[in-house]
Amino acid sequence: MIPMGWMTPLCIAAGNTIVIKAASMTPMTCMRIAELYQEAGLPAGVINIITCRRNEAEILLSHPEVNGISFVGSTETGLSVYSKAAANGKRVQALCEAKNHALVLEDAPIERTAGGIINAAFGCAGERCMALPVVVAQESIADKLIEAIARKARDIKVGPAYEKDTGMGPVISGKHLESIVKWVEKGISEGAELVLDGRNVKVEGHENGFYIGPTILDRVTPEMSVGQCEIFGPVLCIKRVADFEEGLKIMNDNPFANGSVIFTQNGYYAREFQKRTHGGMVGINVGIPVPVGMFPFAGHKNSFFGDQHCLGKDGIRFYTESKCVTTRWFDEEEMKRDKVDSWDGTME
Repeated sequence: MIPMGWMTPLCIAAGNTIVIKAASMTPMTCMRIAELYQEAGLPAGVINIITCRRNEAEILLSHPEVNGISFVGSTETGLSVYSKAAANGKRVQALCEAKNHALVLEDAPIERTAGGIINAAFGCAGERCMALPVVVAQESIADKLIEAIARKARDIKVGPAYEKDTGMGPVISGKHLESIVKWVEKGISEGAELVLDGRNVKVEGHENGFYIGPTILDRVTPEMSVGQCEIFGPVLCIKRVADFEEGLKIMNDNPFANGSVIFTQNGYYAREFQKRTHGGMVGINVGIPVPVGMFPFAGHKNSFFGDQHCLGKDGIRFYTESKCVTTRWFDEEEMKRDKVDSWDGTME
């Protein structure tokens, strides 16, 4: 979606060609989409796909014919890409990790809010940069909210993504499944309360698949790493707060600032939130605040490195070089009137 649906159209519309390093785990997806572009009439050489390891891909960061680098991945790698490419005179946009938070105030409608959180937290098995892995709940309604979220989460059918009644498919690999399980275990060891455990989910006929069910950890505190670091899986952390100010502070103290959400019916708090949150993409009663294509995909802090974001006007500017032209013209009559004659090189 991101390289082929977001970056490629803007890049070629601005008059460029593009080289895409296909994802190592799913290179055929990228190659197939490139084939579809060609079948649609795109000339050969406009989209170029390479399949290689990270080390070989670093050649692009210094190659003299590469003018810009668009990256999506971990913050550690993104910072390295940004530093190396910028040192070689490239413009860079690096979309990195996230730990999006939603602040739920006591006036929010519980069932509708829980429904929005379910979709945002567990859609795509939590494997998307705009997933919602943390809910900051006002203490007065926290128990009711968690009960509603857990009830809806238990109804999600885990299974193969190609089956129509599946609500959540597998994660990307066995290695990543192990990582998610370790994060759940770490959260428990840090003192979080396990409300819903998805680690032992079994899918009949697919016992060796990379499946984990929706998992909910309650009473996650700011010092717990499980509530600060990106897990990239269907694990929802609940942080409890007394009021709006405490909740906003907890959210803004996080090192990532991709997206942030508030669920409330109070216009004052909604306005205060949108002004004061550090999140680059802000949702008010919207679980996944991804804007439509004319607006930038705008992360902040450790979620983004660069000065021009993806999509919208920022995206067009990134793939475009600007010129400033100053002109002035004179007609013959005007020059005669102003007694402007050509100089023959002599001086009196």
